[in-house]
Amino acid sequence: MQIVPIRDLKDTVRIEALCAKENGPVFVTKNGYGRLVVMDIEYYERTMRQMQEAAALAVGLGDAENGRLRPGENVLSEMKAKYGG
Repeated sequence: MQIVPIRDLKDTVRIEALCAKENGPVFVTKNGYGRLVVMDIEYYERTMRQMQEAAALAVGLGDAENGRLRPGENVLSEMKAKYGG
């Protein structure tokens, strides 16, 4: 985990290199307290995708726990009847 003071943000080349090397967030502090997070766009996109997948999985698990599932054969039969096939 990299932590840099906010004044170091002026050195964009160094910050970009830190983000690439860390392959994760770089924490920026102001007066000794966390203020910002800077990260490589690939890390950000991967993290957002993982969060979306985890949210979808949580919805699916909730459906299973609450009995909101239907047999696949029934769903396929209904789709064929509605859309042909």
